[in-house]
Amino acid sequence: MAKIFTEKDGNLADLKGKTVAIIGYGSQGHAQAQNLKDSGIKVIVAEMKGTDNHKLAVKHGFKPMSASEAAQQADIIQILLPDEIQAKVYESEIAPHMGKGKTLCFSHGFNIHFKYIKPPKDSDVIMIAPKGPGHLVRSEFVKGGGVPCLVVVHQNPSRKAKKVALAYAKAVGGLRAGSFETTYKEETETDLFGEQVVLCGGLSALIKAGFETLVEAGYDETMAYFECMHEVKLIVDLFYQGGLSYMRYSVSNTAEYGDLTRGPRIINKQTKQSMKKILKEIQSGKFAREWMKEVQGGAKNFKAMEKSEAKHPIEKVGKKLRANMKWIDAK
Repeated sequence: MAKIFTEKDGNLADLKGKTVAIIGYGSQGHAQAQNLKDSGIKVIVAEMKGTDNHKLAVKHGFKPMSASEAAQQADIIQILLPDEIQAKVYESEIAPHMGKGKTLCFSHGFNIHFKYIKPPKDSDVIMIAPKGPGHLVRSEFVKGGGVPCLVVVHQNPSRKAKKVALAYAKAVGGLRAGSFETTYKEETETDLFGEQVVLCGGLSALIKAGFETLVEAGYDETMAYFECMHEVKLIVDLFYQGGLSYMRYSVSNTAEYGDLTRGPRIINKQTKQSMKKILKEIQSGKFAREWMKEVQGGAKNFKAMEKSEAKHPIEKVGKKLRANMKWIDAK
């Protein structure tokens, strides 16, 4: 099992006198910047003028600058831009200001692991990756808690990278919840696998297939939505609280028996073979090359798929039903 770091393992003094640049004030950017600031760390923010994120940074008390200016001023440069644009911004605005004494930081290993970004050997390279969305990283911190983080030391010429990484993890609240040591390879490959096979790809495909099966059999779309989409949160919350066993304890015996006897007929050996194939595509870099090629070609296929998925009947039905659920922050 991975080594677990707690509050006692990090010392904010290891960030004393250092300036942290947050490159990109998006989901993770706004959360990490504010948490660092509240922990007494000097933080500067890089964001493009005229964007909503720029306006938000100003609202939160920062004075956004260019990535080049931030990289020049900072000791620790945390790149929180979308994966597909990190390398371009790094080469044009950050790389000229890298060198001895600088620490490069990420919250996802995509560009380092697949070598789209190649940092200089005399710079420290670390990762602090909160295992939750930015709004949760911020809200849990404000409440006195935190979101677990993955901690990586990839390059350590200064021999101080681990102390800096743990201090950063503490400053964003990660050590309050326990943080875990890993590698760029492990974080990147497991993260992509989880997104594609379970959390995003697998779950959304399963939900759609279940919805379509009920509707095609003549059942009302409303009933199909509730059974295959709406109630997913109820089950996931039980997983989150106590794992599979707690979910099975909490549902009816009928539901548990159906789970244990029918679940393996849906997710079977063939499904697992597909999962293994997807994992190999991730490990070999095939997925990364495919995605970067798609972006470089204007992301036409990606945008077309997005547009098509938005028209799925489950989206239209769900929008109408959620409008009546005043307790939901409907999007």
